[in-house]
Order: sequence, then structure tokens, then C-alpha cells
Amino acid sequence: MRHTLPIAPQFYVTAPQPCPYLDGRMERKLFTALQGDNSTTLSDALSHQGFRRSQNVLYRPSCADCNACLSARIDVSRFQPSKTQRRLIRRNTNLQRRTTSPWATEDQFDLFRRYLDSRHAKGGMADMDIFEFAAMIEETPIQSRVVEYNDVTSHELIAVSLTDVLRDGLSMVYSFYEPEMTRNSLGTYVILDHIEIAREAGLPYVYLGYWVPGSKKMDYKASFSGLEVYSGGCWRKMDDPTDFEAERHPLSTDPIAEQVANISLPDTRAPKL
Repeated sequence: MRHTLPIAPQFYVTAPQPCPYLDGRMERKLFTALQGDNSTTLSDALSHQGFRRSQNVLYRPSCADCNACLSARIDVSRFQPSKTQRRLIRRNTNLQRRTTSPWATEDQFDLFRRYLDSRHAKGGMADMDIFEFAAMIEETPIQSRVVEYNDVTSHELIAVSLTDVLRDGLSMVYSFYEPEMTRNSLGTYVILDHIEIAREAGLPYVYLGYWVPGSKKMDYKASFSGLEVYSGGCWRKMDDPTDFEAERHPLSTDPIAEQVANISLPDTRAPKL
């Protein structure tokens, strides 16, 4: 009798490049392809271990001498909006949410370009054209949605979030918004609204991407109550951001082979009849 072994995903490491969060540091990522019939199962399993999705790839920071990036999520049951956040929700009552399939539009791209030119003119996405933008939005092998926010009076597109629907929550893959509306703190507002979406859907978590201690770009994530970070192979409550320090020494990360060996993969074998 011939036996067939389950096909395990293959993991790779990117070449080092300048870190966008900490000056003078180099980043690299551990990644695997997301494809085939088991994409949803693999995405759920690896997202629970700190991985993020970008199109057909799941990745996690794996820097040679730094372990500062911590995957962050909000426990919806423990979240309580602050006075500032409640005021922010009231300030954006003129916005109407609309959820669609992952399909790129010209209005989205125009807003995306304004956002990049204002906020991330020197970032890795600065030269992205409309075809690359469409690929970012549309190339997804799992259940994804585009959440749009429009002004109820002018119908102008104000903010957009590309969001994955996981088994245990919503994963905010990428968000962008009108850069001129600084008073509305749209980035924070979109997260607040996703917490409400998750609560309405009975989903326990909202995944925010990475939080980096010491990075001013990431400080806003620490302002959400109910925050958890993936550290030391498990999710830990973050009641005080000062409890977590950026680990930036040569022995702060395990060798790649050990990292891969410690990843828990889902059993995708067909059940026995």
C-alpha cells in the first residue's frame, strides 16, 4: 500500500532591508505562500502565531539581531473606549460604513495616493501604481472584505480598510484615509469601528498588525484597552506598555530552523473514511 505524506508549507526568509520602524536597524521576514484548498485553515493557524497576510503570502518578522516587532490584537470583550475615543466616535458620526467584496476602484486608489504622498512618501509603497494597488486589494485566497467609510452628505470616500475575516476575529490588513482630516484621527476611528463590527459578529479579536516598543509610529496602538501582544510564543495582556521593551541584541531571536520547527501547523489531512 502506498502512503501519501501531507504537504507542509515551505518557509523562506527575505533579504535584509532597512527597518521602517527603528532607525539603524535592518529587517527581514519569515514567509510562506498562501495557496490551495487549505489557505483559510493555514491563515487562521499562523495568524494566531503572529503572522500577517500580504496578498498570497503570510509573513512574520524574523530579524537577525532584533525581536522588537510584536503582533498585536484587541480582546473585544475587555475593550472599553477611553473618554478621548468616545469623543472621536461622536466626531465621526458623519461617516457611513459600507462593506464590499475585495475589489479595487479608482476612488480607492486616488485616496490611497493622497494618503501615501502625505504620510508615507518615502515608504516601500510610495511607487505603487494602480495595477499593484489592485493586486494588493484583490489577490486574496481567503475571506476578505473592503470596508469603506463615506461622508453621508458629500458621499466622498474618506477611509478604507482591507480586512480579513478569520475564525477568531478581524485582521486589519491595510488601512488608508483622507490625510487632511487630522482632527478626525481616522486611523484610530477605523479601528474603533472594527471593534464594533467584531462585537456585532460575535468575533473575539481585532488583529492590528505589529506594535513596536519605542516606535512613535506605533504608539497609538497602545492606547486601546484590551490589547494583547504575541511574545515568547503566546499572547500576553498588555496592561502597561512599559512592561514590554524592544529586544535588540544579537541573541534576541532564535535561529531560523528553530523558529520554523516551533510553528504549529494545522492538520490538513483528509479524514479517514
